[in-house]
Amino acid sequence: MPQPLDPTHDPYAALRLRDFRIFSVTRNLAGLGDNMQSVVVGWELYTRTHQPLTLGMVGLVQVAPIFVFALVAGHIADSYSRRLVAALAQAILCLCTAGLCILSARTAPIGLFYICLFCSASARAFGNPARGALLPQIVPARLLGNAISWDSSIRRVAVVSGAAVGGWLLAVTRSPSTVYLINVAIGVVSTVLLFILREPAAPSTAREPVTWKTLAAGIHYILRTDIILATISLDLFAVLLGGATTLLPVYATDILKVGPEKLGWLRAAPSAGELLMALALVHAPPFARPGKVMLWSVAGFGVATIVFGMSRSLPLSLFALFLTGALDMISVVIRQTLIQTKTPNEMRGRVNAVNSVFVNSSNQI
Repeated sequence: MPQPLDPTHDPYAALRLRDFRIFSVTRNLAGLGDNMQSVVVGWELYTRTHQPLTLGMVGLVQVAPIFVFALVAGHIADSYSRRLVAALAQAILCLCTAGLCILSARTAPIGLFYICLFCSASARAFGNPARGALLPQIVPARLLGNAISWDSSIRRVAVVSGAAVGGWLLAVTRSPSTVYLINVAIGVVSTVLLFILREPAAPSTAREPVTWKTLAAGIHYILRTDIILATISLDLFAVLLGGATTLLPVYATDILKVGPEKLGWLRAAPSAGELLMALALVHAPPFARPGKVMLWSVAGFGVATIVFGMSRSLPLSLFALFLTGALDMISVVIRQTLIQTKTPNEMRGRVNAVNSVFVNSSNQI
């Protein structure tokens, strides 16, 4: 349980930092557009094929780049300006989204959608480690936990809004290409904001050559750091077969018998739970026994996932998804705080890249 409230605790400390505000806005604008797009891609491809395997392929083409490029992406994030790497990755995402817009407008073959999604995921594979490693550079170590909680809270707003707005726009316009086009505009704004972010100079170190030793340094560091290895492994196995989000178009269409607007609600429900939990964590002091709290939250996540899998009621399904998000947020904040505080700056890109393999790929697999 959290410790008693500390009267000196400032829950808004991180928000008072100009560069953290810009960092969080740009990252979460991108998240808003990505979740709008995710709802539309799943709905469009499933309604065209009516085959659940189509959604499995969407997951596969988006998880493959994480495995293929993780080590290289981490090395690049530790060797070059993380702000610039993140901005270039975001610009490529805009181009890929524009490609989806054209493919949708022309009712192009499904295979071309997979290629475009693979390219988008490849850009994220390079951008995400750079963004994650950039956060501790712009926030003092004493405020890092507070910053992670706030960033997670704002991200949940973006995800909830993106999923709900994406479903609503699809229901109103009946035009997936319109939603893709809006996402292009959002991505452009996010890219521009990244360029005005001030990136503090990292400690002067020689750029390491590209060798297997330097590429795999993040793996070796995690294997040697028991607490980080334990937390990310626990998250991986907890959600490996609990990827309900990818299958939501099937549940919405074939089980719950609802349309695209309700699909947006289903996509938004976990993020609503994450948002409320993140806001609660922001205003509470750190956990006295974070390991025990994380174990209980993972167990609760499993129970809530089982309830969702058995439900045939929309309200019950929404509530179960809400709980999965709330409980998952506890482990997210604990895990991210540990990784960012226990990893030296020159290793953060590679460690964040390996962490993305464990975390971001588990649901897609």
